Amino acid sequence: MDLTANVIDIVRGTTVDGPGFRTSVYFAGCRHCCEGCHNPESWDFNAGTPMTVEEIMHIIREEDFDVTLSGGDPLYRPDFTRALISEIKKTGHTVWIYTGFRWEEIIENSTLLEVIKDADVIVDSPFVLSLRDTDLLFKGSSNQRIIDVKKSLEKISKIPALWQR
Repeated sequence: MDLTANVIDIVRGTTVDGPGFRTSVYFAGCRHCCEGCHNPESWDFNAGTPMTVEEIMHIIREEDFDVTLSGGDPLYRPDFTRALISEIKKTGHTVWIYTGFRWEEIIENSTLLEVIKDADVIVDSPFVLSLRDTDLLFKGSSNQRIIDVKKSLEKISKIPALWQR
């Protein structure tokens, strides 16, 4: 079975979606519909271009940067996102995921937990316009958290371990 997902854009060599130069993949489809979203055209699940994991991996290998998955929200395409993360990790690159889901929602949902378990970092929670802060590093509003996935999953507590530079 060839999995596909609609992709709005792939930005090569960006420095705004995580540390260092990164390849950022922007998925189509989001139901969070955050007021003030910087990418509202990504809400439409039918927007963009259908792409396979291998088509995206060709670009990732060509660029040879760490990878960020954003959108839209990649967690709305769990099977595809999980397969893509698996292939990215084989290249030795880190994976960041931007999602409007909260950590607490993700760990209570076996499907979403399976998707993120091999990612390195997630930036969780919906963007909140009234909490927007342009001085924040790698996130748009102060309610969002930059979470170290591996450290958080090692803990017994549901409180996530925040990423540290």
